[in-house]
Amino acid sequence: MRSLPATLALVVALGAHAQEAADLPEPFATAPAAKLALIAGWPQDVIPRAPQNFKVTAFARGLDNPRSLLVLPNGDVLVSEARGAFPPAPGRPSANRVTLLRDTTGSGVADQQFALISGIARPYGLALRRDRLYVGASDAVYACPFLVGQTRLHGECRPLVALPDDDGRGHWTRNVAFSPDETQLFVAVGSHTNVDEEHLDEKTPERAAILVTAPTGRGLRIYASGLRNPVGLAFEPATGRLWTTVNERDFLGDDLVPDYLTSVRDGAFYGWPYAYFGAHEDPRRRGERPDLVARAVVPDFAIAAHSAPLGLVFYGRAQFPKAYRGGAFVALHGSWNRSSFAGYKVIYVPFADGKPSGPAEDFLTGFVKDEGAGEVYGRPAGLAVAADGSLLVADDAGGALWRVTFKCGACTPDPVPPKGAPRR
Repeated sequence: MRSLPATLALVVALGAHAQEAADLPEPFATAPAAKLALIAGWPQDVIPRAPQNFKVTAFARGLDNPRSLLVLPNGDVLVSEARGAFPPAPGRPSANRVTLLRDTTGSGVADQQFALISGIARPYGLALRRDRLYVGASDAVYACPFLVGQTRLHGECRPLVALPDDDGRGHWTRNVAFSPDETQLFVAVGSHTNVDEEHLDEKTPERAAILVTAPTGRGLRIYASGLRNPVGLAFEPATGRLWTTVNERDFLGDDLVPDYLTSVRDGAFYGWPYAYFGAHEDPRRRGERPDLVARAVVPDFAIAAHSAPLGLVFYGRAQFPKAYRGGAFVALHGSWNRSSFAGYKVIYVPFADGKPSGPAEDFLTGFVKDEGAGEVYGRPAGLAVAADGSLLVADDAGGALWRVTFKCGACTPDPVPPKGAPRR
């Protein structure tokens, strides 16, 4: 993978302003390229690779484009299964399903599957509040009556708020997350276009934004804007701040524009489509909105351009070593608008005092089968921390959920906090 210039990567990783780095490549420094991944699927004897002393197993296989994950209080795992309309998949329509997975034996394998929800248009984001399961679908946020432990709903899903939809074209994922006090529901909505040269998205300000509403659906408003395609949503545990992963724009070259992980401020504007990484003006929208270019917020942490960061989860359990406590795992779905592959892995970003504190580290790799042939086994998408502290990774192209545990017979395990003690 071709990385960002070293100075920029370090500056952004340490939380400084990206404008201070003068070595962002110029637009069109390399010709726009396309390298689409061919999905080979996983042979039974091949699995992703994790660092030494970690073990990777299949929690579930045979799923239909698994995307987002939610671990329930009783340990059951919900997974949304859906796909967009582009690129078209002849004979493979979206599953439009939320599946409940249950491990009844404690073996680390889901031995039971239940179709919990079906018929909703491209379900993606999942969030639980009391006796309601909230589903971010491409056309609306739905509230579904659900009791933890059951394997079916006890009523009909009903739409809370309508969302801009284009029948699965454009950026169709709609992630959802509750604030820590569960009084606010956040909804991530991507743009329809690349940089809106067509002037379509400007007619729908709810796109390329993170929205916020009450759990009842009342008072929907734009929380932050200028986010081309925000996908991952998670609250950093030390500060309670909202963070997101963002897929940036295409066709400016191999190393533009960096994707990113950032905290999200109420009322902030993050640049799209007029600027990127602060006041770097997009040449395709030059001179149109200098006022917005000047307002553009610099993201907190750069990720290699076109890596397509999706899933985001902060880790605070005792199953992994202390070095992983409090940091963020990010699933990089993988590039297409680049001459060589970027992404196709899960990375770990260390945090301290509520901010990224060092460069990203590769954590789960091995998704690329043969880059020369353009072949991959799968593509990481959603992430979640299971009840036992293992990391679950949804692999949409591979149709699997991978489970990563720490296994080291010669190591002294970290002490497990007493029951009831707070976890980071």
